[in-house]
Amino acid sequence: MLQRYKNILVPIDGSYEAELAFKKAVEVAKRNGKETKLQLVHVVDTRAFQNISSFDTAMVEQVTETARKTMDGYVKEAKEAGLENISYSVEYGAPKVIIAKDLPKELGTDLIMIGATGLNAVERLLIGSVTEYVTRTADCDVLVVRTDLDNKPALSKEQRKGFQRKD
Repeated sequence: MLQRYKNILVPIDGSYEAELAFKKAVEVAKRNGKETKLQLVHVVDTRAFQNISSFDTAMVEQVTETARKTMDGYVKEAKEAGLENISYSVEYGAPKVIIAKDLPKELGTDLIMIGATGLNAVERLLIGSVTEYVTRTADCDVLVVRTDLDNKPALSKEQRKGFQRKD
């Protein structure tokens, strides 16, 4: 029997890896039928604001507005690809826990499609990889996307330098 995913979660952080995960998630959702829901999420890591002495709510509002515009572009692209059941949220807190635990439980996620980390070994050791944490602790299936839609290796760091999504 073919596994059908009904609720796919895709974390979006503006990276090239997240872009690959999104594109593959759209294709998986299309193959799994109209009842499949594609839930996109952008997590604003609030810990990044803790060290700013003059914390300004306008800064958070600006980050949120930028995230919403980016997510609107992803929703538009998914609809143009033929999906109907798409939504997104902008969350605040620790990305690892929100993506691996909180949202899947809240949304009934049965598949998380996440981009492979771009961190090097030293960075992973010091701060840890969100992708690594999600694959290790999520209760649902996790697909780590490392290739493009043709299953060709993703661009190298040098090749994707300056990657920016065009909405």
